[in-house]
Amino acid sequence: MGEQQYVKFPQEVVDEYAALGVDLPALFSAGHLGTRMGVEIVEASADRVVGTMPVEGNTQPYGLLHGGASAVLAETLGSVGSMLHGGSSKIAVGVDLNCTHHRGVRSGLVTGVATPLHRGRSTATYEIVISDEDGRRVCSARLTCLLRDVRPGDGAHVSAAG
Repeated sequence: MGEQQYVKFPQEVVDEYAALGVDLPALFSAGHLGTRMGVEIVEASADRVVGTMPVEGNTQPYGLLHGGASAVLAETLGSVGSMLHGGSSKIAVGVDLNCTHHRGVRSGLVTGVATPLHRGRSTATYEIVISDEDGRRVCSARLTCLLRDVRPGDGAHVSAAG
């Protein structure tokens, strides 16, 4: 947890952000809630974002994966997809998150896959499916992000998540 990891972004996206002086993979590393929870993004494009999160350290008092932890994973993945869809001239801000929890998980790693339901000029909506290590659906989520124009003062270090 907290280590720098390699995130697979399409090369043209990496190049677009690098031209602006932004290290795109660094946007998803240390200092964020997802990092503290052990979220790792392993693949990222506007068409599909995949990430993992350990159950250990993210449980509620009964020892099950906390629903809020699933929500953090879902919002992180959907926000990354929305940001990549919006491009370097937009900031993605989550405005609606819905999560349905289907089954409890006590150990291992969960994997979330975010895919777009709608990608417009001002909003993007992603479906996020979170599964356990056996491929069983743990949570179904939907996130809508507002895509707003970057304004002076937003800075190159603005995070996509949340």
